[in-house]
Amino acid sequence: MTAGARLRELLAGEALVVAPGAYDCLTARIVEQAGFPAVYMTGAGTAASLGYPDYGLVTMSEMAANAARIAAAVAAPVIADADTGFGNELNVVRTVREYAAAGVAALHIEDQVFPKRCGHLDRKQVIGADAFLSKVRAAAENRPDPDLVLIARTDARAVLGFEEAVERANRALEAGADVAFVEAPQTAQELAEVPRRVEGPCLLNVVAAGKTPDVSLEQAAQLGYRLVILPVLLLAAVMAAGDAALAGLDATGRHPDGVPVIGVEQIFQRVGAGRWDEVRARYGVD
Repeated sequence: MTAGARLRELLAGEALVVAPGAYDCLTARIVEQAGFPAVYMTGAGTAASLGYPDYGLVTMSEMAANAARIAAAVAAPVIADADTGFGNELNVVRTVREYAAAGVAALHIEDQVFPKRCGHLDRKQVIGADAFLSKVRAAAENRPDPDLVLIARTDARAVLGFEEAVERANRALEAGADVAFVEAPQTAQELAEVPRRVEGPCLLNVVAAGKTPDVSLEQAAQLGYRLVILPVLLLAAVMAAGDAALAGLDATGRHPDGVPVIGVEQIFQRVGAGRWDEVRARYGVD
């Protein structure tokens, strides 16, 4: 079963599919080892890991390469951010091919202008609806693997209003998308209206202190969402923990008491040492 087929099976089930964000292989394995059914490759986190803000500065090849590393590191299906498709319909076709070759289960393409901005920042701009739908069709019709899940994201709520966002989501599903992603509803009522009015599976992006109203996973499931991503959960946690650890080191001159000690062997086990030890034993490597 392909990664896309596994994700489709999850989406067809009854349970909400929760995919915390990962920006590298280590955070992807942390997500998988925590028992979550899918991993989300966050574009914001990928950009941050390369030292950039989420301003559309990371190239398609850099994003696809990160997706390939993450997909190879975990067995769980990987859902990957593909920004705007990195250009026009020709670029979208190449993006879909490269992401499929990377082994992802799904990707999402949005209707922002290129270069884009994080969906929870101000001053976003979107392209025309017809141009967006043309890119969705190009992506849908050029999937090397028919099981690859195509997610259509619209940022129109912030620019053109909620009604336009819902209309674009529905038209994107008609154009061949499998899942609709209305970015950043601004009220609890809008949050509830998306899965009611969009005629297909809906993705919810949960960003603490972002534009979307606070909602629990249980509430999201009750509202009718099928897929939830949490792009910056681990990124923010790692940054906060790193700041605290380094401040403690600077203040005490030693490993801070409040920072957990994880043994070297345990660290290596978390990243697959056991499997490599089996290879070592099989071939008699010292």
